[in-house]
Amino acid sequence: MASTSRDLDEQLDKYLADAHSIEEQALAQLKTAPDIAGEPHLSEAFRAHLAETERHEQLVRERLEARGAKPSKIKDIVMALGGKGFVLFARSQPDTPGKLTFHAYSYEALEQGSYEMLERVARRAGDEETARVAHDILAEEYAMGRRLADRFDDAVAASLHGDDAAQAAHEQLPSYLADVHALEHQAIGLLENGAKIAGHPQLAEIYETHLGQTRDQLRIVEQRLDAIGAEPSAIKDAGMRLGALNWGGFFAAHPDTPGKLAVFAYAFEALEVAGYELLTRVATWAGDAVTAELAQRISGEEQAQADRIKGSFDEALDASLSAVGVA
Repeated sequence: MASTSRDLDEQLDKYLADAHSIEEQALAQLKTAPDIAGEPHLSEAFRAHLAETERHEQLVRERLEARGAKPSKIKDIVMALGGKGFVLFARSQPDTPGKLTFHAYSYEALEQGSYEMLERVARRAGDEETARVAHDILAEEYAMGRRLADRFDDAVAASLHGDDAAQAAHEQLPSYLADVHALEHQAIGLLENGAKIAGHPQLAEIYETHLGQTRDQLRIVEQRLDAIGAEPSAIKDAGMRLGALNWGGFFAAHPDTPGKLAVFAYAFEALEVAGYELLTRVATWAGDAVTAELAQRISGEEQAQADRIKGSFDEALDASLSAVGVA
């Protein structure tokens, strides 16, 4: 029993270090996000969350120190660089406000999933103070996600800059469709691997079922591209597919694959939700009611999948702890 307790404490320290690294990446993004958001309400949302995130980083660091552990310098550096890279990407896009909001919404889901797991591990380890900290931070991550969702209209309006927003939407619609097409390509790659390395029958069934649905969604997007005389982006599709293969290798290389995969899959579903929500609005501005209706329907399907994955977090954690030898 003592050995199991030590092993569980070690896992809790690792989950805390992962949470700290995620906050380091969030800080790298949020320090620049208010200045490039392109819309006052978005800027204010990012600015307010920067202050929250600074506090989150401090709280997690304090919990590590209280437990006699430290953040991972290597993970922190890598994640911070990733955050800066994302900001450069968003800034380079013609629709910066949309891309920024789109990815930030998904990143909030990544934080939500991470703190959901951290709170569960802390409670199992009997560390109620860490569980309380995780629970309190989690509430603020969910609140930020809701604020961003409430700003989808603002993000699209800011992205459709110029005197004629309807014309801008018409011109950008093929790009937004190509974006979700690339997302579906990556989703297929992730789900094909996910079903094999899920580590738990319930998780495997969730990924397998959504794989069929995702293939249907891909066909719908291809039909809409064809209907407006546009084509998918071969570069975006190839890049996203390669990303799926790389992530599959990353998950397979970690002993706690089921938990990491579930959290990432939850965040990826949020990325798809945001992608289709923005597409819905761009299509509406462009006067394409068919695409808008289909995008809204698929967004609902992606949200339902995110909810299913979140509902499996306990099973994912069970499978992860079992994989590292913790009862």
